Amino acid sequence: MIRAVEKVRERLLRASAALEGAGVPYAVVGGNAVAAWVARVDEAAVRNTQDVDIVLRRNDLNAAVAALATAGFVYRHSAGIDMFLDGPQARARDAVHVVFAGEKIRSEYLLPAPDVSESEPAASYRVLTLEALVRMKLTSFRDKDRTHLRDLLEVGLIDASWKPRFPAELAARLQELLDTPDG
Repeated sequence: MIRAVEKVRERLLRASAALEGAGVPYAVVGGNAVAAWVARVDEAAVRNTQDVDIVLRRNDLNAAVAALATAGFVYRHSAGIDMFLDGPQARARDAVHVVFAGEKIRSEYLLPAPDVSESEPAASYRVLTLEALVRMKLTSFRDKDRTHLRDLLEVGLIDASWKPRFPAELAARLQELLDTPDG
């Protein structure tokens, strides 16, 4: 189990270093972004994640393909998902998954994914700003997104004062989490 966690972290660091080295704008999103924010407050509250998710601008995809190839990643587009497999024999779970900046992940989502400009440096990579990350998690609002949002609530990074920052539908979702902190 420990090795599995280490492999995700190594994949994250290798991919972000390759993108940084090539000057390709990106931001880490998903569970790794939540973990980076939570760790700033309480390292013991960090939850492990099984994959790596990044935001890229679509017009930077070719540059990302070239940069990540130098780090051993293989680009694949499969079932509508863009990803960089961690080697030619890797599975989709062993990949860096791409979300395109300014595009809706699903057509029914209220808002598109944030732009990479809504990011800041973290320990070893760029991560979405807290507000952009929360907005993205409120937009998706799957079970794991709700869990990530509860993690941010639990360590005090977000609270009820954040509701005015979001459209009414997303503010209502945040209120739902505030009303049901234990799920």
